[in-house]
Amino acid sequence: MEYEQTFRFILILGIAVIVPIGAYHRIKSQATGEKLDRRQEGIFILVTLRPIGIAFMAGLVTYMINPALMAWSSIALSNWLRWSGVVIGITGGLLLAVTFKTLGKNLTDTVVTRAAHTLVTRGPYRWVRHPFYLATALAVVANTLVTANWFLALTGGITFGLLVLRTRIEEEKLIERFGEDYKEYMKRTGRLLPRLFQT
Repeated sequence: MEYEQTFRFILILGIAVIVPIGAYHRIKSQATGEKLDRRQEGIFILVTLRPIGIAFMAGLVTYMINPALMAWSSIALSNWLRWSGVVIGITGGLLLAVTFKTLGKNLTDTVVTRAAHTLVTRGPYRWVRHPFYLATALAVVANTLVTANWFLALTGGITFGLLVLRTRIEEEKLIERFGEDYKEYMKRTGRLLPRLFQT
């Protein structure tokens, strides 16, 4: 396609910007050296989420190396639709960067909270309880559109679905940790999208 190398370059640029930001905040949050028990996610999430997420990332990296290697799962999309994916990707990247900064040392990659965990209700958490997952959804849509690839849509969609499924467990853990404060927070925020009306 006419713009294939342009889209490939845009993805490489986006990854080159967001990965160091994420790595910095993850390293900073792990400075405590705490061991987090990922088994509390439940066996189903434990054995599916990360392998499918890795499959998504492997497909994305393969496309960035050479789009022709992912041609077997390409779909026909108009250029304007693919460019809209770039806009969605920038939006998701900005949300992700702000979320990393807002969450700070509370950052984990599982449902377990850290010993010094605090209830964060500022930044994007003022409106939604799981802005990381919203950013993930935007990234899946963006990468699917930019690459015009059904494999990324499938693996990314399943990964996002598993994250949404995991929110139930995550919120149970947060209620155990923060009690009524978290229940009140739930009443005024949406899980993935802002609440239009307060309950």
